Amino acid sequence: MPLLTIETTCDETAAAVITRSRDVLSSVVASQDELHARWRGVVPEVASRAHLERIIPVIDEAMSKAGVSKASLEAVAVAVRPGLVGSLLVGLSAAKGIAAALNIPIVGYDHIAAHLYACRLAYGEAMIYPCVGLVASGGHTSLFHVRSPLELERLGGTIDDAAGEAFDKAASLLGLGYPGGPQIEKAAVGGNPKAYRLPRPLAKERDRMDMSFSGLKTALRYLVRPPNALSDTPPPVGQRLADLAASFQQAAIDSILTKVELALARTGCRALAIGGGVAANTLLRESIERLGQKHGVKVFVPPRSLCTDNAAMGAIAWERLERGQNDGLELDVFPGTDRSAAHRK
Repeated sequence: MPLLTIETTCDETAAAVITRSRDVLSSVVASQDELHARWRGVVPEVASRAHLERIIPVIDEAMSKAGVSKASLEAVAVAVRPGLVGSLLVGLSAAKGIAAALNIPIVGYDHIAAHLYACRLAYGEAMIYPCVGLVASGGHTSLFHVRSPLELERLGGTIDDAAGEAFDKAASLLGLGYPGGPQIEKAAVGGNPKAYRLPRPLAKERDRMDMSFSGLKTALRYLVRPPNALSDTPPPVGQRLADLAASFQQAAIDSILTKVELALARTGCRALAIGGGVAANTLLRESIERLGQKHGVKVFVPPRSLCTDNAAMGAIAWERLERGQNDGLELDVFPGTDRSAAHRK
């Protein structure tokens, strides 16, 4: 009897059907990128309304592709933390309706912990615990000591912008499209990552594992448009655009790697797992692999399809079900922050 999982934490409407053995029978994701492109960032009200329109068709498609009926479901799982409150409530309402109609358990799961569980889906029993976990996305950039799939201790994270948000803002400054991560990566091809000296905030602070991207974003803004420049200054093009994109990308990833290395040293973990949309970045993936080789650490990097928001990673709900844990229809959402990932076992 499979599990239906639902994901609506931000701007992706997703559903998946997953067996107890963690086989993904289907995974459907409806992106909202085209809706938010004009603002170059997610508009919460637009996101929640789009979820309302898409949630039932997405669930129906996931069930159809899996070739199973709703009557065969063992439980329904839904991401309830952290995220945009309006978006979260759409997913929770759909999950409650299904649970009540079918008289099956409902299980809430943590979106951040699920991003790291994507590595368990990709590597199976080869996944090693404990490990250091890095989640880097549009809304979160945090490091965890992951003792088990459900037991995470937050070690540090961004004190301002998330890495993915910084990529979005940088892309906007450079006159590129949305979402910014893929646009920056594409523009950086052929660029010199040392062409411009951009800051790596907090990199020298070896007593903390926090990160900062706001200053990096501001530094790029002054390179693109100095304080005394006209407001209609055209965005950079050609080699200058490539060099700026490459320099920004390198600085952002260097900031992350410095703290990952510190987390490995502090915890003594011999394994490292990463997740989140920024984990789809080629330079970060390659750099993480090199860092693992340097320190003799096993690295777990999920496929790109499991990095961006999806419901397949909601397979983490099986970890709760197998421990006899589930939630009643009084289950609520917890918008909060990535600190909520360090929650009950």
